[in-house]
Amino acid sequence: MHIAFLNPQGNFDRKDSYWTEHPDFGGQLVYVKEIASAMAKQGHNVDIITRQIKDKNWLEFSNRFDSYDNVRNLRIIRLPAGPDKFLAKESLWEHLSEWVDNIIDFYKTEAKMPDFITTHYGDGGIAGAMMYEKTNIPFSFTGHSLGAQKMDKLGINSENIAQMDARYYFTKRIMAERTAMSNSSIIFVSTAQEKDEQYTHRAYRDAGQLDDMGKFCIVPPGVNMDVFSAMIPNKDDALEMKAFIDNMLKRDIENTRIQLPSIIAASRLDPKKNHIGLVKAFAKSKELQKKSNLIITLRGIEDPFQDYSFVKKEEREILDEIMGIIDSYNLRGKVCIFSINSQKQLADCYRELASRNSIFCLTAMYEPFGLAPIEAMSCGLPVAVTKYGGPNEVLRENGEEYGVLIDPFDEQDIALGILKLFDNYAFYRHQGIKRVSSKYTWDAAAQGYIEGIQKILSEKKDYHISKLHPYFKSSNKTNRIELDWLTRIYLRGE
Repeated sequence: MHIAFLNPQGNFDRKDSYWTEHPDFGGQLVYVKEIASAMAKQGHNVDIITRQIKDKNWLEFSNRFDSYDNVRNLRIIRLPAGPDKFLAKESLWEHLSEWVDNIIDFYKTEAKMPDFITTHYGDGGIAGAMMYEKTNIPFSFTGHSLGAQKMDKLGINSENIAQMDARYYFTKRIMAERTAMSNSSIIFVSTAQEKDEQYTHRAYRDAGQLDDMGKFCIVPPGVNMDVFSAMIPNKDDALEMKAFIDNMLKRDIENTRIQLPSIIAASRLDPKKNHIGLVKAFAKSKELQKKSNLIITLRGIEDPFQDYSFVKKEEREILDEIMGIIDSYNLRGKVCIFSINSQKQLADCYRELASRNSIFCLTAMYEPFGLAPIEAMSCGLPVAVTKYGGPNEVLRENGEEYGVLIDPFDEQDIALGILKLFDNYAFYRHQGIKRVSSKYTWDAAAQGYIEGIQKILSEKKDYHISKLHPYFKSSNKTNRIELDWLTRIYLRGE
């Protein structure tokens, strides 16, 4: 089969540039790259289509074609839409119609359209619906995280909905998601909880009787076992990481504490990742401080104890609060913060910290699936992860525990969960490795996609089109009628 992945703000390249560094470059990029690569290795022709950027600050995304080393049958295709410069994902909506037209023109020059399209996030989803309307190529939708849940977490109400919509373009996003849901032939979700909680939100109530139509297909994502494994793939790299960790600990940690295990947080600086909750839990628990140090890995911020004035405002505000807690609770010498710049380095870091009996912690307010924890588990780190979202299924099944679930809004519960891991370290290390190797591989995820796609193509069924596309050709600015629509469906569930 010939399968195209639509990711307007994917920004894929062979070096995985800016991953974890930019808020638009999150887990969905890992997800798409790995599933697409696994499909290609299984013999399918795969295109990852994203937006072309001609910007001196983003040179990695200027060429039309790119590829991944050692992955045949896979192309990264960049096609223009809107201005040449880099745009944040919130600014892409009005350019998606042009992007879709350019995709269709591109395939016309090749004289062959894809057999199937997979779409990711709301902007990819609406692009898939537009393309289906024009070409009749069926598409799948993978939301990753939906806008309504973000609205919930931000506490959207009648007083602030206009202000928050102006910042995050929720009207565009919710409408795009609803259109993608109702027009897609299949919706891929990572867990049953994602299906039952995210897609039944009142904001999507009349997007179609999705479950009754049999649209959902549960396909858990996987781990790249060539990178994230408890086995050391390269001894020289392992020794280099050991020396690096030693140097970072000597730089930030008191000499008498350097031999202690660590709690590691490894996610981008984003309010919803809730670094603050973890730092506060560590600050308020004398027992945690006695047993461990706290490590926060970032990307592109080498030593925030010296300077982080160059980071973006939202990230700077999070670091300001972290530094305030560190100083208020006299945590200098107990917290280490440094930069990790690639997946390979992150895996080496996980393995090195696992050899020091450390643990991984993710205190996100909500996590649709939680790829980062299973990567850490695969490298031998026991994990304490938010109980809100997909991790509830990943770490629990048939009465068996594979990690510890924590309440990210309860600092005491975070501390108790981490202490439980330290007290039962060998058990949870073994359980984590077993869980990943038995269930979460990208080959299995790709096969789940392929089976779902083949079923759709064999049925040759038509799906209805919601006539909302002209809205995405207009300015990003939301008018009063559109905002009233969002208020009705989100706040009142009409």
